[in-house]
Amino acid sequence: MAQNKNLPKRSEVDVKYTWAIEDLYLNDELWQKEYDKVKEMLPKVAEFQGRLGKSADLLLAFLQLQDEIGKLMERVFVYASQKYHEDTANSTYQDLSNKANALSVLVNSALAFATPEILTIPEEDIAQFKHEASELMLYDFYLKDILRLKAHILTAEMEGLLADAGEMAEAPGNIFSMFNNADIKFPEMQDEKGEMVRITHGRYGQLLESSDRRVRKEAFEGEHATYKNYRNTLAAAFSSNVKQEVFFAKARKYPSTMERALNAGNIPVEVYTNLIDAVHENMHLMHRYVSLRKKLLGVEELHMYDLYAPLVSDVTMEIPFEEAKKVVADGLMPLGEEYQKILSEGFNHRWIDIYENENKRSGAYSWGAYGTHPYVLLNYNDTLNNVFTLAHEMGHAIHSYHSDREQPYIYAGYKIFVAEVASTCNEALLIDHMLKTTQDEKEKAYLINHFLEKFKGTLYRQTMFAEFEMITHKLVEEGESLTAEALCKIYHDLNVAYFGDDIVIDSEIDMEWSRIPHFYNAFYVYQYATGYSAAIALSRRILNEGQEAVADYIRFLSGGSSNFPIELLKGAGVDMSTKEPVNQALKLFEELLNQMDELLK
Repeated sequence: MAQNKNLPKRSEVDVKYTWAIEDLYLNDELWQKEYDKVKEMLPKVAEFQGRLGKSADLLLAFLQLQDEIGKLMERVFVYASQKYHEDTANSTYQDLSNKANALSVLVNSALAFATPEILTIPEEDIAQFKHEASELMLYDFYLKDILRLKAHILTAEMEGLLADAGEMAEAPGNIFSMFNNADIKFPEMQDEKGEMVRITHGRYGQLLESSDRRVRKEAFEGEHATYKNYRNTLAAAFSSNVKQEVFFAKARKYPSTMERALNAGNIPVEVYTNLIDAVHENMHLMHRYVSLRKKLLGVEELHMYDLYAPLVSDVTMEIPFEEAKKVVADGLMPLGEEYQKILSEGFNHRWIDIYENENKRSGAYSWGAYGTHPYVLLNYNDTLNNVFTLAHEMGHAIHSYHSDREQPYIYAGYKIFVAEVASTCNEALLIDHMLKTTQDEKEKAYLINHFLEKFKGTLYRQTMFAEFEMITHKLVEEGESLTAEALCKIYHDLNVAYFGDDIVIDSEIDMEWSRIPHFYNAFYVYQYATGYSAAIALSRRILNEGQEAVADYIRFLSGGSSNFPIELLKGAGVDMSTKEPVNQALKLFEELLNQMDELLK
């Protein structure tokens, strides 16, 4: 199935390859009932406005109602979104997704009064309320976190206005998503066998890994040329998104968009800037990797489309999905028997939507709603990279599984800062297992190259993305405009700095900023790099210390948002407030470069 040239329609996909979305709602009618129920509950919220500080019972009743609405809204939103992602051209689920988005805005607007009103309650009164109603102790950390944000919370009227503006603020991201997933069409090209195939989001990565340089070049040029045709539209969407971020940062009295984004998880700005500084201090290692790649490929000029080409030409690893499940399970054995049981549950009970189909959302993710199992979206096509994507997304899923199981709804959702730690820890454990179990030197070199590319793609590349975001947001904050030409120049210069002198920075790469969906979720991508660094540290501790480290790690997975993310990671043995985890990860990168040099002399 993964090898089909022509993508099947969603209706043609065998149900066994799809996620069990019916575990959320058996049909659209049941979804509609809970959608209507959420709307019917909203007037009850208004009854609490202006009364939260009157008594412990009123405050408790409101917080419980807020949780109930949140649980239902989450289910409504996830179902509508995931059905839309199955086929983004399906008008029925475009409509459901739009309705869910609009309802989410209504819910946020209805609840907007709560935080500023809680901030008006004297702290001694809140302490007394907790004494009078012991059930309020459940919300102790939640209430303390609100007080931490006191300087950035506005009046109830202003909070309501900002909530109402939320739907407009989502427009740039929604426009990009519709363009990128439904409207854009890439050209056809000849594959390695001379057969015509159309470039798609899911197929693009596979084409760039081709051993045929013509295929890589044509895919690279075809993909980026298509985006270039729409460069002014895409620049307008990107710029508009940055502008709405600046608007909300100013409205909430933050010095910058970065500080607003990071403060949600109580992350010091130094964590972001330390990451960029540490990577710049170790940029010579990335340049060394590029030089090694040029040497091993034996090319006179290394181009951007050569960065994913296999360095070990006579080793191919095509891994069908059923085999991938076993490989991942074996790699994650150090995490213990309980982890294996949960993994097996996900594999065997349709948590995963496996293959690409026509108009399916690109990429991969894990998502879900409290009270049901997590879901994983893939576009699996038998590559080694896809095996690691499976391990990565199941890391997210099992993190959510533990947090949902161990935490009440109010704390079940973990902060974005730790969201990538469990997923990349899985990848680090998997590569360690595969390197230890292969006896073939060329296969080992192939795997080391894959791990080196993970460092390149996650630690270096995501840090480059993070630096691009930092630069572009700062420009808008200073009153500068972001034209297509300006964005392309910024992106080009960053590629020169990160990849060095031994590669041709092809002009096509200047457009790459325009196709990165994560840029519409500002200051998100740096967490791939920090998460990767934390994951390397955690995986080494698990492998070296065994059960004690596993127990600490499972407690971290079970923590949800019951504490600040920096503190949760400290409990697992990693301090992200220092450069040490990044430097530790880059030390391993250097060791792998040394091994690759030795193997391929």
